[in-house]
Order: sequence, then structure tokens, then C-alpha cells
Amino acid sequence: MRLVATDLDGTIVRPDGTISQRTLKAFAACAEAGVDVVYVTGRPPRWLRQVVEQTGHSGTAICGNGAVVYDLAAERILSSRTMTGEVVLDVAARLTAASPGIAFAVETLHGFGREPGYVARYDAADGRPPLSLPELVAGDDVVKLLCRNESSSGDAMLDVARGALRDIASPTHSNPHDCLVEVSRLGVSKAVTLAELAASRRVAQADVVAFGDMPNDIEMLRWAGRGYAMADGHADAIEAADDTAPSCLQDGVAQVLERLLG
Repeated sequence: MRLVATDLDGTIVRPDGTISQRTLKAFAACAEAGVDVVYVTGRPPRWLRQVVEQTGHSGTAICGNGAVVYDLAAERILSSRTMTGEVVLDVAARLTAASPGIAFAVETLHGFGREPGYVARYDAADGRPPLSLPELVAGDDVVKLLCRNESSSGDAMLDVARGALRDIASPTHSNPHDCLVEVSRLGVSKAVTLAELAASRRVAQADVVAFGDMPNDIEMLRWAGRGYAMADGHADAIEAADDTAPSCLQDGVAQVLERLLG
């Protein structure tokens, strides 16, 4: 084991936003052993500061489901894979036809914006007023398109999006109980960006251990030399993984790392 790639929410970050001392101790042990720890998350970069404050981690993070590589210490984007406004509008048209009642928001390299019909759960867009989708994507590279249908579910919407967007973009979700699908540039995933990061550090695929719990972790769990899904995670993530780890509330990542570090 030379690199640990870990999802955040539901994997090491608990529902109250905290990370256990046992997990922090396990990460410190990794550092002492010369094992890199990389956060691989669907979160945008601006949502990482609280995690950095808790962990003191100052390395590299993969954000936006693989669309952004971010320097935590410098708070600087190192690279990105984004969608053009034209692609976003095509995606939105297809999803609107396939899922009436859907509304959209965007995560760009510069922040968050939403349509009037989109009910934001986690971000108030810094008080900015809602705009039409063409206005939201004008002149901005889009990290991901957020697609919400209040009458549906994450799993149901993902099924629809996979069929409608097969040749144009990559949909996923990170919460089956929410009515949200996140759409990235075609071919973008946590796995693709993690593989590139590992190669840049001359870390073999076999030496990467990954942890995750949701559909947006599936490709990463399959790609890693050893992929662990959280025991209380999504069934599709568990099926994709080599093994399971106890739940986040049971410090599952720490338990596995303690055993691997031996």
C-alpha cells in the first residue's frame, strides 16, 4: 500500500460533519509509513476547508467527482475537466424531456448558481439571485450540472440520466435518498483522475487502496488495487468493491488501515 484514496461524506466524514480521532490517528500512521492519503470527493473545493481544519491535511484532493484536482495548502486548482455551456444545455434539454419537473444548478470553477426552480439544499449561492440556465453557463466552464426532481429519487434519476446521456456526459449520484443527479463531462470519474494522479507519483494501481460508499465511488473502487465499500453504503458500491469496511460511525476506514499497516 502506497496510496490511500478516500471519499469523504459517509466514508470518513460523519453526519454531523466530524471526523473521528481514530481516523485521524490512522491517517497520521499512514504519513509516518510513507503512504499518501488523497481525498477523492464529489464536493467542490470550497467545501474542503472544514475537513482540512479537522485533519491538518495539506496535500492534493480530487474534487467534483474527478473534474478538479486541488492543492489544499495553496487553495488552488491544479487542473480541471469541465463542460462547455453548449454541452450543458444539450444535457439539460435531454433530461427535461426524460424527466418532466427537473430543475438545474451548476457548479463552475468560480462557484455555484441555480435556476429559479431549483431548491438548493446545501448552498445559498452567496446570496446571488437565480438565473436562467443559459445565463448560468455563459462564459463559464462547468464542473458539474446538478439536476434535481423533487418527485423522484437519486437512483431513479440516475437510471434515466444514464439512458439519456450515454453519448454526451457522465451522470452519477452520492445520495439515494436525495432527488439529485450530478452530471460531469463525458468520461470524467473519480477513477480516471485518481489513476492519473497515482501515475504522476509513480504509484502502481496495485498499491492503491480506496474507500467509498456511493455510486460516484464505483469506478474508483473497481480501479484500485483494493477497493473497500462501507458496509452501510449503496448496494452498487458494495458490489463493485473487493471487500467491505465497517461503517463510518464505526471508524471503518481506520479499522482497515490499522490492519493493513499492521
